[in-house]
Amino acid sequence: MRKFVVWGDNALARRLVGELINTYSAQVTVIVPDLAGGQAPEIADIRADDDPDEAPVVIAARKLTRAVFEAADLTDADAIAFVDTDDVANVDAALIAREVDPSIRVVLRMFNTVLGAGIVKQLSNCAVLSASEIAAPAFLAAALGDSNPPVIRLSDGQQLVAVDRAVANPTNIRCGLAVTAAGESLPTEEDRADLVLESVYGRRTAEPRRRRRRHPLRASRLLLGGGLRRILGAAVGVLALGTVAVATARHVGPWKAIYLAVLTALGGANPDLGASLPAQAVDVVLVVAGVALIPALTAAVVGIVVKARLAIAAGGLTEPISDHVVIVGLGNVGTRVLRELYDLGIGVVAVDRDDQARGVQVGRDLGLPVIIGDATNPDTLKAASVGTARCLVVVTTSDVTNLEAALLGRNLWRDPDDPDRRLRVVLRLFEEDFARRIKTAFDINLSRSVSYLAAPAFAASMVGGEVIDTIPVGRRVLLVAEVPVGAGSQLEGRYFRDVNEAGKVRLVAVQTGRAGLGVGVQTFWAPEQNRWRTLDRTHTMVVVATRAGLEALLRLATGVDNPPPFHPPSAPPLLTPQPRR
Repeated sequence: MRKFVVWGDNALARRLVGELINTYSAQVTVIVPDLAGGQAPEIADIRADDDPDEAPVVIAARKLTRAVFEAADLTDADAIAFVDTDDVANVDAALIAREVDPSIRVVLRMFNTVLGAGIVKQLSNCAVLSASEIAAPAFLAAALGDSNPPVIRLSDGQQLVAVDRAVANPTNIRCGLAVTAAGESLPTEEDRADLVLESVYGRRTAEPRRRRRRHPLRASRLLLGGGLRRILGAAVGVLALGTVAVATARHVGPWKAIYLAVLTALGGANPDLGASLPAQAVDVVLVVAGVALIPALTAAVVGIVVKARLAIAAGGLTEPISDHVVIVGLGNVGTRVLRELYDLGIGVVAVDRDDQARGVQVGRDLGLPVIIGDATNPDTLKAASVGTARCLVVVTTSDVTNLEAALLGRNLWRDPDDPDRRLRVVLRLFEEDFARRIKTAFDINLSRSVSYLAAPAFAASMVGGEVIDTIPVGRRVLLVAEVPVGAGSQLEGRYFRDVNEAGKVRLVAVQTGRAGLGVGVQTFWAPEQNRWRTLDRTHTMVVVATRAGLEALLRLATGVDNPPPFHPPSAPPLLTPQPRR
């Protein structure tokens, strides 16, 4: 039985432990800071689906030390994963673990990809994954209606995208992925699949939209906000009535009436005991109205100007915007989605209640509007122009907050051309059952779970598979992996067609050569005509698989010690490499 160690007490750790126990039938030891904190109680309650007695061993340790790793029997483990949200803490813990066992496989969760690349170069047998980077494409695709599918890049630079069959080039379709309406993945009859995997050669690179230049008077709408407009309207009304009254009482022309009314209301008046009673009454009313009106007008102007200057300084929304995406929550995932939308040239307004959130400064550096406020407050979403948005993406770490903000945003949005149409909403929800109830009760069916999307990739990496990307199919994922054929493995000498298993594994391509061995890597697609070709130890398979399918394939592809010489079949048919375009 495989044995793994996991450090962390968050949602990803919980999903990862369940994945290792149920998909890979592994024995798992989990190190948490506190048995009663975070997701530690839920992790301790995880049980194997087929064996209620199979549960993780949970160890509490405030600080990771050699003694803690020795207590977790690290030297007997196949791999260890550090999935805390602190990049530096994960790196430090990994270095300590390597001191205890220099050969153990290490899987690190890191947001900083530059730092992660440096770690991989320095530590052998180490994989660095970003949960937000894995999950962000699913949120992006849901927000845009799959109109801009994320690109999957293989190790040799070849590119794939998961697209609707209707928009794919039939000659470039590599495999059918899913019948989305039925929730069926990797169907036996590939022609039934409406979601397919297609080769691309740069033609799907998004053309960024030209960004609008900000107008020099972009704060004018803030200066002339609703409150100030109402006060100015009241002032004009008072002066208009005063003008009519002065003209009637003093028997003067229009200009003199306006002159007397304005000076009397705004500048005060000198008593005129010789004036008629109506004229004196008009003077009294105008003076009293002016005394009441001037402070209100002054306060409104000062307040609006201060608000405008603060909004401009903070990078908030200061001009009309429409057809944009509102992102609520600027943590790791929100920041990734924000960057992707910016790169596609799509308007973005970001919202977070914490001005120290990771994505706040990122948004401001990109020149995007960033609003600091509570998204469950209608004024905050109104300030983000949710009423004219194309989509609302809510990705805070609280399911309840996400749902509340989503319902509020949908209530504030109206389509004048179609009253029955609703705002497109994408929710981050952890619990699968909760998401299903939300879909039924509120008709919100675009929900994603970061941990659910990322955990399969982390688990496969711990086992030894090189998961290069994931393809979201609803709330579930298919894994895209590069799996080397081990010397003496059960796959060596088997036909290409033997790799495929309906509903579990689909062979997409075969790479010849090994990176790092001085042999150039070439990718050969695996069409039907190559189904009688056999695999050997110089091949790396590119597959799309379910979690269970990939686990079974990794077992078959594992090499043996002291493998016998491999003798390929005589005169095999030649593979034809796909020409680059």
